[in-house]
Amino acid sequence: MKLFVVWHHKKARTTLYLCLHYLCPGRLTFPSQIIWLPCPVASGWITQMGVTSWRSESEIFLDMTFGSGGHTRAILQKESDITLYALDRDPTAYAIAEQLSEFYPKQIRAMLGQFSQAEALLMKAGVQPGTLDGVLLDLGCSSMQLDAPERGFSLRKDGPLDMRMDGGRYPDMPTAADVVNALDQQALASILRTYGEEKHAKKIASAIVQARSLYPISRTQQLASIVAGAFPPSAIFARKDLLQRSTHIATKTFQAFRIFVNNELNELYIGLKTAQKFLRPGGRLVALSFHSLEDRIVKRFLLGISMTERFNLSARQKVIQASQLGSSYENKEGDSISRAPLMWELIHKKVLTPEDQDVQDNPRARSAKLRAAIKL
Repeated sequence: MKLFVVWHHKKARTTLYLCLHYLCPGRLTFPSQIIWLPCPVASGWITQMGVTSWRSESEIFLDMTFGSGGHTRAILQKESDITLYALDRDPTAYAIAEQLSEFYPKQIRAMLGQFSQAEALLMKAGVQPGTLDGVLLDLGCSSMQLDAPERGFSLRKDGPLDMRMDGGRYPDMPTAADVVNALDQQALASILRTYGEEKHAKKIASAIVQARSLYPISRTQQLASIVAGAFPPSAIFARKDLLQRSTHIATKTFQAFRIFVNNELNELYIGLKTAQKFLRPGGRLVALSFHSLEDRIVKRFLLGISMTERFNLSARQKVIQASQLGSSYENKEGDSISRAPLMWELIHKKVLTPEDQDVQDNPRARSAKLRAAIKL
């Protein structure tokens, strides 16, 4: 089974499809018999999966973000002769994977762990490097997590200011409440600026420090109110999303603390390295991201660009510059930067995004970006 991303035109609009299909050896075109079925992405329906009615052999896949199991269910409804490793760091998601494995005992292998633990879990399960046919990452916070107030991810529903994707697995792991109540103003501003790309980071950090001197910040709507209080009333919902809907001024603040608490960006990079190690040559990687920080890491990883490079040049510009100057080039400080050998062939050179109708059908998919590549 191989992962492809294709555009499907229907009724004057373009719909993004994530196409899983089988290819005969040596065949370069799509098989004629593709069965299309809906597959949720972040609990939406902006993608589709297609599975042909024939194949050459059973294959092995890794869903690194099982969530509520939408991707896995869609695949197994049309093809049962596969092995699918379902990984998630969330104990709730793992429990769902375990339940689903009772219906598909020969196909599903549930695994509980972070991206950084995936390699050890795969090796323990007997999966050797270079043997996977496909890896899927559907990044960010799941709808299941957002819709549970007790998890503390949503600013619209009051709950404990937790935000730990691992739940209570690691009691010593700090919650978002621990972070906002313990770190100094400079550190808070740095988190907001780095992980939330918040231009008012200093103002918000100052408001948090001032508020916590009066009372501990322990609830989601407490934090949302503190952030809102740092701005005039007219600014609270002045920001717009891609649907031109008003978004709360604290949205980026919540994103920043969630990413920091869960070490999401470092975990993502390790997850991509693990996918590269365990995919066979010709295996497919599909990554769905939901904000620019995630997408930047995926893009740079697939293009072989160092994660330590400053973002003053786009990934594309750096590749062009490196190719013009040979295997290395100098940055502005005069340091020689080596160009890593490319390990991936991009299926589409440009990132794929949902069309207007897709976003109307599923507003949470408005910022989705899909990149897919073949391991060389």
